Amino acid sequence: QVQLVESGGGLVQAGGSLRLSCAASGRTSRQYAMGWFRQAPGKERELVAAINRNGGSTYYADSVKGRFTVSRDNAKNTMYLQMNSAKPEDTAVYYCAASQFLGVRLVVGEYAYWGQGTQVTVSS
Repeated sequence: QVQLVESGGGLVQAGGSLRLSCAASGRTSRQYAMGWFRQAPGKERELVAAINRNGGSTYYADSVKGRFTVSRDNAKNTMYLQMNSAKPEDTAVYYCAASQFLGVRLVVGEYAYWGQGTQVTVSS
């Protein structure tokens, strides 16, 4: 079992920056690929960014490419999402997730463990 706790959400103005963190505990999280998802009201949960087990491979949704950066520090069992040039359409609850696969995973169903989510609101 892996427990995930997100932090760092909040209110930011358009064009601003925010850094989300996901702290993992339980079974060694470094064994898992991880990802950041988001879900806005009335919309499906979507993948924002994903990272493989050792951090050497990443994936970004087109909507955030060039603005967001995913990284991880396995020594601290923590994954990060640096959000720059935030847009109102980035407003959502952001979830971190861990997959038992090793490589970058793109599908919700491939993630076995989820955090409780953190709200990010971008004002225009």
